[in-house]
Amino acid sequence: MSTMTRTPELHPAANLPTRVSLADTLSQTMTMAWRAMLKMRRNFEQFFDVTLQPLLFTAMFAVIFGGAVSGDVSSYLPILIPGLIAQTVMTACVATGVQLREDMDKGVFDRFRVLPISRIAPLAGPMVADTLRYAIAATLTFATGIAMGYRPGGGVVGLTGAIVLAVFTGWSLAWVFTWFGTVGKSAQIVQGYSLMVMFPLTFLSNAFVPASTLPDWLQTFVKLNPVSHVVSAVRSLANEGTITAEVGWSVLALAIVVAIFAPLSVRSFKRKI
Repeated sequence: MSTMTRTPELHPAANLPTRVSLADTLSQTMTMAWRAMLKMRRNFEQFFDVTLQPLLFTAMFAVIFGGAVSGDVSSYLPILIPGLIAQTVMTACVATGVQLREDMDKGVFDRFRVLPISRIAPLAGPMVADTLRYAIAATLTFATGIAMGYRPGGGVVGLTGAIVLAVFTGWSLAWVFTWFGTVGKSAQIVQGYSLMVMFPLTFLSNAFVPASTLPDWLQTFVKLNPVSHVVSAVRSLANEGTITAEVGWSVLALAIVVAIFAPLSVRSFKRKI
């Protein structure tokens, strides 16, 4: 009597690739970015912090601090507007980490475990979509300042360069808050961590007052604060239309931030899911 041998059937997942190419990673990241864009379109509340905040903060800060810092509002606007752009972009970055933590708590990323996709795509995709929010925030801040009498000497080219730098700043710093989102135990804790980082970096900088008016010990921190370099770079682009050394130092510092916190975020994210 002969026996029939039967070859076991492999599960379809067994034929899936174990590594994802760079081209596939980019494609998957853009797919995740499109998914995030669709969520934004259906939940317009996600744009409130980058639409209402620039209007309110520009008006309030200009009226409150304009006379005390520069003697009048119009003289204060060239100092204030670039500083507010840095603060507004960083505030928008906080929402990135909080939203990530909420999605992880809801199990949104559970389905990605069994999919042959790059582990960085679910993180980088929403961050690419968030660049739209940063661009809106920077543009509205400039528009509000111009409506109040701000006249940027850099012209259209300078303003465009300042907005591009602001968007790159937001995307780079979002990796820090994304890491917070992967290590925090809840959205509330992530928001608390983020605010403790954001407020000192923005207010203890040259964003709202000249560093020369601060105590000597605080001036040292302000000069080392990377936000101060970003603010100075945005000012040089918007107010003068020049690319100074501050622009180069800002880009270098932001690149270092991405090099550190992007791998940390991916590693922590892989452990969580």
